Amino acid sequence: MDVFTPDHPLSLALAERAYTELTDVQGAVLDPVAEGRDLLVSAQTGSGKTVAYGLALADTLLDGMPTLGAAGDPLALVVAPTRELALQVSRELTWLYAKAGARVVACVGGMDPRAEQRLLAQGVHIVVGTPGRLRDHLERGALRIRHLQAVVLDEADEMLDMGFREDLEFILEATPAERRTLLFSATLPKDIVAMAKRYQRNAWRIAIAAGKQGHADIEYRAVRVAPNETEHAVVNILRYIESPTAMVFCNTRESVRHLQAILLERGFSAVGLSGEMSQAERNRALQSLRDGRARVCVATDVAARGIDLPNLGLVIHAELPQNAETLQHRSGRTGRAGKKGISALLVLLSRRRRAEGLLNAAGVTATWSGAPAADEILQLDQERLLKHPLLTEEPDEADLAMATALLAERPPEAIAAALVKMYRAHLPAAEEVFDPGSGPAPMGERPERAPRGERPPQLEGGGVWFRLNVGRQKNADPRWLIPLICRQGKITKAEIGAIRIFERDTRFEIEAAAADRFRAALAHADRTDVRIELADNQGAGGPPPPRESHGPRKARPEGARPEGKKPGGFIKTPWKAKDGAKKKPTPR
Repeated sequence: MDVFTPDHPLSLALAERAYTELTDVQGAVLDPVAEGRDLLVSAQTGSGKTVAYGLALADTLLDGMPTLGAAGDPLALVVAPTRELALQVSRELTWLYAKAGARVVACVGGMDPRAEQRLLAQGVHIVVGTPGRLRDHLERGALRIRHLQAVVLDEADEMLDMGFREDLEFILEATPAERRTLLFSATLPKDIVAMAKRYQRNAWRIAIAAGKQGHADIEYRAVRVAPNETEHAVVNILRYIESPTAMVFCNTRESVRHLQAILLERGFSAVGLSGEMSQAERNRALQSLRDGRARVCVATDVAARGIDLPNLGLVIHAELPQNAETLQHRSGRTGRAGKKGISALLVLLSRRRRAEGLLNAAGVTATWSGAPAADEILQLDQERLLKHPLLTEEPDEADLAMATALLAERPPEAIAAALVKMYRAHLPAAEEVFDPGSGPAPMGERPERAPRGERPPQLEGGGVWFRLNVGRQKNADPRWLIPLICRQGKITKAEIGAIRIFERDTRFEIEAAAADRFRAALAHADRTDVRIELADNQGAGGPPPPRESHGPRKARPEGARPEGKKPGGFIKTPWKAKDGAKKKPTPR
């Protein structure tokens, strides 16, 4: 790969990292037409943007020299939206410019500002930081930028979304007017284009197609999930797709805490990442993922922005992202640097259209299926055990001697069973999940009825009827409704009586003695797409009628027009012709 001359410091650094081929965005910024110019670059997450602007800055910072010289006031300033991304960029630029003798300092919120001020005072070549902290150092005079030659805005669209516009404008207006400005963004909304026109001069625009670079190494899967089985689906996907590192996205801090607790209870080594955590806690969580002590990271979108974890082969969207850009940024945590990755969206039936809209807007195609079943996972466990190094590697003499001694004492079946037991002891148990199907049943089709003569369970002391807001149109089925009712109402299956599924809703009976407790539990249950409420028209003879039932049609006086019916079309005349024969309907 000929980026610069073979003895160029950046060429040597790339060779040490086994870079053999540039990504599209990296090649584009090295085009001769882009040399020395301001750049406006749109490229998806995971396309190699950090190395790209590191390469683009080389000629400006080195100016033909083999090293950067003595450290003093910074020559380049890189602004990133989050602490994690800023620290990640700092690490990348440190190895990329190591042969050039660069001193890179990170300035981010949550770290000791006085320690950062001391580092800046000792001299620096490149400063990487978050908008708020960089502005603070500028206002206090700790960051001197009179010799600044270049400014890079990384993930500019995200910084505007997070409310950093004022800080960015302050930084850009404080920097020397003759600087280079490199603006990198996953998307180019109007606000970004307006900022580019205001703060850049004759910028060269580079657009890397999402399909070509951003999604080529990511396989998208959409997983149908019953309303009460999101956590079970996450467990089974983590068990089925055995990635060394996986990331699970939630939309709120509370969801992160809850799901992390669930995974820890199931036996996964999981860490959480959310905005309420201190920088030290976030650093410890990320380090445990990098050194293999943790396998799963449960995170919010903001906390996970810019994170680059080694061997991250799986991203799970436990809750659907807010928009297509967030979907791309989440998924972009995997499928990086030529490695393959999987992005799995968990989709409730009521969210199917929204999920399809997100996928279409992102320009990706997903494979739809249910969550992996427990039997499938058990079968995979057997296949993985047969390929385990314990069985494939050649045993030494000591191992063979012990094996011979064991066979003398125990039958082969018992030894094999003990091996399976030891292997499975460290694996979280798979969950029983139900595939709710792809949508409403086709016209004319209905769920199978119970066999003739089979009666619903009789409840002691009678029952109280409740209503669910899902019916046949949303594939309501007792197999997933009963666990949902038990979980939300804190009752057992024995306290549920008859269940009647109608077109748009479901009526079910709760034992009278448990009804008050059931209603109290519903008031504190987590909000889901399925709502449970007391049914109206309580009666002892059976369930109240569904809302779509209209009862028998009432007779209408002869010749009367239905209310709201407009004249026109054919109407039947109530009178007879003079000869006694009925006349044909006449148009009006």
